[in-house]
Amino acid sequence: MGVCCPFLQPWDRARDQFFINLPCLSDPVRRSSLLLKLALVLLHLVFIAFLFFFDAEFLEKTKRDPWYMASYFFLFSVTLLQYFVTSGSSPGYVVDAMRDVCETSAMYRSPPTTTSIQHASRKSESLVVTVEGGSASSVRRPPTPWGKLVVDLYPPGTSIRNLTCGYCHVEQPPRTKHCHDCDRCVLQFDHHCVWLGTCIGQKNHCKFWWYICEETTLCIWTLIMYVDYLSNVTKPWWKNAIIILLLVILSMSLIFVMLLLIFHSYLILTNQSTYELVRRRRIPYMRNIPERVHPFSKGIRRNVYNICCGNHNLDSLPTAFELEDRSRPYTCIDMLKCRCC
Repeated sequence: MGVCCPFLQPWDRARDQFFINLPCLSDPVRRSSLLLKLALVLLHLVFIAFLFFFDAEFLEKTKRDPWYMASYFFLFSVTLLQYFVTSGSSPGYVVDAMRDVCETSAMYRSPPTTTSIQHASRKSESLVVTVEGGSASSVRRPPTPWGKLVVDLYPPGTSIRNLTCGYCHVEQPPRTKHCHDCDRCVLQFDHHCVWLGTCIGQKNHCKFWWYICEETTLCIWTLIMYVDYLSNVTKPWWKNAIIILLLVILSMSLIFVMLLLIFHSYLILTNQSTYELVRRRRIPYMRNIPERVHPFSKGIRRNVYNICCGNHNLDSLPTAFELEDRSRPYTCIDMLKCRCC
């Protein structure tokens, strides 16, 4: 028979009431995401704070070369700002694209019955279409503009039922995947980043690339200052132990973000996503495409332009002729003509 602590229940009630009063902490998923963001920011501050409190030459260098340290603190601030901008950005949800198409289409203003778009799924975040003014079983809803747009992106004869998400019941364009963490379908889904607390997709892949680029530069710069601090002055053993520990953490972080930067640079240049690269054989429309063929690539220049300049058009599946042309081996003439570009 367990013993119940009389002070435990009031504490639990007070904790639950505290989380309920703060919307950002009431959801366990959002709470863990917020804690990860806080931990990442604190980790950045720890590396700077150590140099401020223990390195006298660091302060002297700040006074002697203000432009040098001003540049470093500018990069530090821009990196954190880019982190929060990327974290708060939308990856490009299907429900938002569907709403835009439906609002600009005259077909939704002409029928006598009104059609409304609202969020309703397991977490009340997905989109369903409800018909008012009549029974759903007695009214046959015509194909929506979004449904027609999605079908046109696939080969002729594709059934719309095979393109409907089983979780949020929306028609999925090519390169779309349902994210179980966000409980929404994401256009050009790349991955769900737990450190950012959001998905990386069509609309924020460029922001994510700039963030890891700035993070890589900041790690290299900080590593140089730490190595300089370690090799200049004789210090107590406990300071050396702390600096070596921070150097190990910093080196591991640098290797990770640098590999991530190289990997996502390759994805952008070839117009691929992490999901398409890793789960290629599980995606129905990519199973029969050779491994070295990038079906959605439009050349390096156009791929970079589409990512950096915000061209958010939906990609259609390439035809058999286009796949055959892209699968041709490169020749010297192709190199001279910059076929890859």
